[in-house]
Amino acid sequence: MQMLRQYELVERVKAYDPDADEALINRAYVYTVQRHGSQKRASGDPYFSHPIEVAGLMTDLKLDQETIVTALLHDTVEDTLATIEDVEKNFGPSIARLVDGVTKLSKLEQMPENERAAENLRKFFLAMSEDIRVLLVKLADRLHNMRTLHFIKSPEKRRRIARETMDIYAPLAERVGMYEYMREMQLLAFEQLEPEAYATITGRLEQLRSTEDGQVDSIALKIKQALAAAGVQAEVWGREKHPYSIWRKMAERHMPFEQITDIFAFRVLTDSVEDCYRALGVLHQAWQFVPGRFKDYISTPKTNGYRSLHTTLIYESSMRVEVQIRTRDMHRLNEFGLAAHWAYKQGDKPDGQVGWLRDLIEIVDASHDPEELLEHTRLAIYQDRIFAFTPKGALFQLPKGATPVDFAFAVHTDLGAHTVGAKINGRHMPLRTQLNNGDVVDIIKGAHAEPQLSWLGFVVTGKARAAIRRAVRAKEYEEVAEIGRKLFEQIAERLPSRIGKKAIAAAVERLELEDEDELMHAIGSAKLDDREVMEALVPGSSAEFPKEPGRARAISIKGLTPGMGFTLAECCHPVPGDRIVGLRVRGEGVQVHSIDCLELANGVDSDWVDLSWGERSQGAVGRLRVVLYHRLGTLAEMAGIFAKNHASVITLKQTQLDDPFHTYEVQLEVQDLAHLTRIISALRASDAVAEAERI
Repeated sequence: MQMLRQYELVERVKAYDPDADEALINRAYVYTVQRHGSQKRASGDPYFSHPIEVAGLMTDLKLDQETIVTALLHDTVEDTLATIEDVEKNFGPSIARLVDGVTKLSKLEQMPENERAAENLRKFFLAMSEDIRVLLVKLADRLHNMRTLHFIKSPEKRRRIARETMDIYAPLAERVGMYEYMREMQLLAFEQLEPEAYATITGRLEQLRSTEDGQVDSIALKIKQALAAAGVQAEVWGREKHPYSIWRKMAERHMPFEQITDIFAFRVLTDSVEDCYRALGVLHQAWQFVPGRFKDYISTPKTNGYRSLHTTLIYESSMRVEVQIRTRDMHRLNEFGLAAHWAYKQGDKPDGQVGWLRDLIEIVDASHDPEELLEHTRLAIYQDRIFAFTPKGALFQLPKGATPVDFAFAVHTDLGAHTVGAKINGRHMPLRTQLNNGDVVDIIKGAHAEPQLSWLGFVVTGKARAAIRRAVRAKEYEEVAEIGRKLFEQIAERLPSRIGKKAIAAAVERLELEDEDELMHAIGSAKLDDREVMEALVPGSSAEFPKEPGRARAISIKGLTPGMGFTLAECCHPVPGDRIVGLRVRGEGVQVHSIDCLELANGVDSDWVDLSWGERSQGAVGRLRVVLYHRLGTLAEMAGIFAKNHASVITLKQTQLDDPFHTYEVQLEVQDLAHLTRIISALRASDAVAEAERI
């Protein structure tokens, strides 16, 4: 294919923007040719052919001159000796900022997937949300690279680029409504990732084309005639669905190619929104439609601004045909999304289109490591949406499977964090309930509520997952530091002089820690032992200090949450009232055991801490083994005893069936040892129970 010449590129821009600065575009064209010099692409073409083709793609979208120049320069900083300062000096700060945004993502691509720095991704999303043209150039860059992917010799590299396109760029193209780009990227990536499936489906479509003998055209004509007879003027055309969407449908529905009935899709373009709904009425009268397949994206557009009516008709008793009805303006905006908005209002940002980017930035801020980050951003990018409303009628779009907790975080991070319950369509429902299209969700707030770790088991949005993880980590840090403070007091008492703020600040510096909180956290999580702390507080004299404390006070764990500041050992399940000790495991914090736990013998080398429950601790779990007589109603009687004694059953498992006895293991939520002992006594007094004991 002949590379776009300098004068051709200028003519293309001038055709839709007569006031464009010809000299600026010419300078950028020459600059990129000179900078890339003799560099070659895998295809053997000069390297500068790539930025020039990307600029050509931008002219197809009728984008402004700054975007065209950015496309021409987008690889100069990455692949030549040019710097951002050079670009700014030659082309001004606005273009330099756009080029910098594109460069950041290119650098990101070259890092191994698990090392992609959150900070880089954050900068990219930030640049993108400030100016969406960064993303438009990047998408065109990726599309052109996909078109020439077959020239790369290494199959691994081809597959890596294709996988990245499928995971990140195609969904991003969809999110900004650039369906043309999305479809072509998916198709080219599909060819690399599933070559056999690609060959089979394209072969079948070829066969279908040769046997259906103009069927698509004849269906399109019938639709047009039905509309014309009802006085609706419309343009109608049909096409096959592209191989990737057919393959995805086959995979999702576990169907062979022959059973996929809606291979054909038809577009109906009208002059007005009224005509769209009239056309829909005409088609539903002329042919039976498939229930559940009708979607109205005109009254409730997708997040990316996509608007259309979708329906599936049954044509000639067995064939399903999908029909999309929209106005001509909608069609232009649908195929090129945000890019088409730019053509309308040069320099204006399309309103309401990039809110999801703000969510992505919030997610990046909350992510702990690269794997978590990638998981969250993928969740945020992929779309299969439902619509739900606040009681005041505000509309929120969420992924399928979203729950009231996802909804609360979508409304506001603060609302999500204080959620205690939810009403769906006026009824109190569990927080893990999956929302349906059109649900009205009323979130109930609690002033002192905080996100729960258990929510991670059912939330589906990246925003909710990231916020919950961040809150849980902050609480965990706080509680571990709280235990650290109590241990620190005991360490300080063993030193000959009184330890004040000055000594603590000096210790923090010697240990190369951030602040006093980090010191307390390091003590609580056993990253530092007593002698290291002593040495940091009063250097050079730790040998004189007693290695073990004298009689230390028991440290209270009252008010701390199991699983945060400490963990209750699985081996002995201590409950309040049991005499307890803590094992400090390096890097893992304090593990609480009952004093007679057999596992303690294995931890002789660990650092032991004397603990007390304080007055009352939440969330204690008592474990019982109960043997019931195999008679009608014995299980109900046991459940009644638990209920009478105000103990909630967490798990109930039948472990043995040995007629006439059934053995169960029960985990109960109890207040303390006395509570558990009362329950055991009540069980033993019952005629339904043969044996009851604590495990």
